[in-house]
Amino acid sequence: MRSRGVTAWPTVVAVFIDAVVVVSVVLALVLAPRVPAAVRRGPTRPSTGRSVPPLAALAVVTGLVYVNQVLFTVYVLRVHGGDPSFVARYLPTGWFELDSDSPVLRWLADGFPVPELLAPSVLRVQAFLELPFVLLAFATVLRWFDAGLYRAIARSALLPPASVSYTVVFCLVEWDLRNPYTVDDLVVRGVSAVLTPLLLARLAARDTGTTRTPASVSGLLVFIGSLGALGVLVLVVYDTALLYNLGRLDDRLPVALAAAGLLAGLRGVAHRLRDDGAAPGLAMSFVRHLLFRWLALFFVPALAVRYGVMFGTPWPAAGAALVISAAACLGAGRDTVAGTEDATDAACLRAGRPRTLALLPAGRLTCAGLLGTGAAYAAVSLSPGPYYEIRALSAAAAFLVTAVVACRVVDAVDRRRPGAGSPTQARSGASAS
Repeated sequence: MRSRGVTAWPTVVAVFIDAVVVVSVVLALVLAPRVPAAVRRGPTRPSTGRSVPPLAALAVVTGLVYVNQVLFTVYVLRVHGGDPSFVARYLPTGWFELDSDSPVLRWLADGFPVPELLAPSVLRVQAFLELPFVLLAFATVLRWFDAGLYRAIARSALLPPASVSYTVVFCLVEWDLRNPYTVDDLVVRGVSAVLTPLLLARLAARDTGTTRTPASVSGLLVFIGSLGALGVLVLVVYDTALLYNLGRLDDRLPVALAAAGLLAGLRGVAHRLRDDGAAPGLAMSFVRHLLFRWLALFFVPALAVRYGVMFGTPWPAAGAALVISAAACLGAGRDTVAGTEDATDAACLRAGRPRTLALLPAGRLTCAGLLGTGAAYAAVSLSPGPYYEIRALSAAAAFLVTAVVACRVVDAVDRRRPGAGSPTQARSGASAS
């Protein structure tokens, strides 16, 4: 959501961000493969204290972000006569559209006793809150998909590198948009980088959630819809608050309310969905394993890839996304085979085929991926708005929805093929033999 301004060293900043992308991907490839085993083991000790889901913590942080916006507006009205140019001149266009004409904010400003004390609301407070905001948003998605995955990642060796990677990227962006507050912001972000992982690890240690998205069309589509709705809300917060554009809130409010309502409805549906115990088709099982692996792998380099497109070089960011996706596909393939091999051994032996070829309909999965890619391209072409995040969110949603539906069709076709069947059918055949 941020744009690069005119800077003295854009090339140096871009090189450093590209380096963060590469290092983050390498760390993810080394550390993320340990996550599935940690999920299977479960927590090493029972949770203690009250369980607070990351969504609740995210709501608190978001509230603090908007409180700071109100205090910043009060500060500008009282100390700078309503003119934010004292800081806006250092940053690119698209920042500091204040709601200075709001009668409520003017009433607060008129009655605030010592407005000079609100000076830290200029960039410093947001610098502290941005890291917990993005990490808690990612943690919320993890918990929706699989509470065990959330706990494993938040208590694993992935969390400190993620905090460092995100913070280094934020600091590089700060330097690229440097202003009189930059040094303070860098120090504040460093403090946040230490405290935020401790908070997230503590939340995960107390978590007792049992949510798990099933490998079904309904379960995966509800998860994808939840992901999209949360993504819209995150973009609204960035656009209206983290970029100090409280004056845009009235225009964005209908979109935010619609996304919040959709999210509430989808999470209600998710709580009513239950895994019926039936084995999913191979393609749907592969999709769930793929999302599981991708979320674990993308946790560390997520922010570096995002900002690499704007402040770094797009090609390393795109290459990182491809490497992460390829690694997730390979891991998902192994997980799918491992999860069904006992049930299908007899069926594969009777058919005289290697187990891996019998289990993974690679050609049809590739077709599903190509259909998803086509849908993503169409979504990008039709997406409005000046921010590439909107196009990326639309593309991701279109790809996932199309791929999930296509994989469900693949499973339906496979079940009708002579000699083929679902893992459940194969398990029955193995038992009979």
